[in-house]
Order: sequence, then structure tokens, then C-alpha cells
Amino acid sequence: MPRTPEPGPPPSPVTADDLDRAVRLAVATLGEASPAAWAGKAGSLEWDCWETVEHLGDDLFAYAAQLAPRTPPLTGEVPFVWESRRPGGPANAIHADREAGPAGLLQVLEASGALLAAVVRTTPPHVRAYHVFGISDPEGFAAMGITETLVHTHDLAQGLALTWTPPADLCARVLTRLFPDAPRTAAPWPTLLWATGRADLPGHPRRTTWRWDGTPRKATAPGGS
Repeated sequence: MPRTPEPGPPPSPVTADDLDRAVRLAVATLGEASPAAWAGKAGSLEWDCWETVEHLGDDLFAYAAQLAPRTPPLTGEVPFVWESRRPGGPANAIHADREAGPAGLLQVLEASGALLAAVVRTTPPHVRAYHVFGISDPEGFAAMGITETLVHTHDLAQGLALTWTPPADLCARVLTRLFPDAPRTAAPWPTLLWATGRADLPGHPRRTTWRWDGTPRKATAPGGS
């Protein structure tokens, strides 16, 4: 009888360093954009590129805020006021000063990413907090922040005429953490774009709706590090 393959090593966890890396690469890429391009649409989104960066910064800030309280909420979001600046625009708590230009906008993004990374680093792994896609842990919120960064930078790169191909290892780790049922027959980056409804994948119909699963993959003992 053929032998059952031995299980491979468990995947590396998603870390705050991974989040730092994703945001740093995104900011460097977006910094190459023409100042005149920011008013254009971000890929298939209904928002312009400026609004999309504000939305991404808002995501990272909101994840940090959700984990930060001494007792994080488990039934809803920390009640910041999220509001749109125009009908159809993203509902954010974070907005960048337009007078600061694209450099200021990217500084807002970098600061929001640093806030989330700092909270992930300092929050014990047994802590749980609410997210609409499943109560999650610090690693899960880091993975969410990376996913938002990678795929929205893809949207932005389309609108800003930039090239964006993030590292395969980052994509693979967030796929394992948030999309455990995604196929493993293609490279991680095309698979992540497929998992988030942004691309076709051979043998799999394009997704018209999608969500990740942020719930922890295994129990973590209280007080672990």
C-alpha cells in the first residue's frame, strides 16, 4: 500500500513584523505614483485612489482600536464615528488632510499600520476581539491588516498605473490563516486575489462574494507569548 505522506511542518504564524513589511512595501510602491493620478478610480472599486488609501488606513486603525482595550469587545465594534465625506464614499474614522498631498496621505497610512503592529506585538495571544468575519486573536488581526494592505494596494496599483506583486510568503501565510479552504494549486498571490474576488483562477469560478474566517486556528493557553 502506498504510504500516507508525513505531515509537513506547521505554517509560520503571521506576525507584526509581517504587517510592518506589507505596509512598508505598499507605501514605497504608492510613493512612485504621479501626484495627478490620485483622483482616478482604484481598480474595480467605486472609490478614488485617495479615498482608497484613507479606507486602508482606517482598516488598520480600526483593527488596532478593536484589540487595544483592556477588555476588547466581543459583540460589536469599538464605537468610533465612521462617516463618509461624500455619498458613496468610504465610511471612515480616519481622513487625511488634503493639503498635505500624497506624501501626507501615505504618512497617515504608515502611521495606521504602525499602530496595528504595535498593538499586535503587545497584546497577549489569548486575547480575543470582535470582527464581523469571526471573533479573532492578535495574529488574526495582523493577517487581516496584511490582506487589506496587499489587495487594496493591488486596487490602487491599477488606478495609479503601478506594478505591484507582493512577496509570496506573505500571501501564503495570510491564505493559511484567513482562507484555509482556498485551493493550493496556484501561486499564493493569484490565489489571494481570487479569494478576495479580484481575479480568476484556473478551475475555480471567479468569486462574486467572499469573506475570510478570522477565528483562531488553534487554542492558545492564557498567558502565552
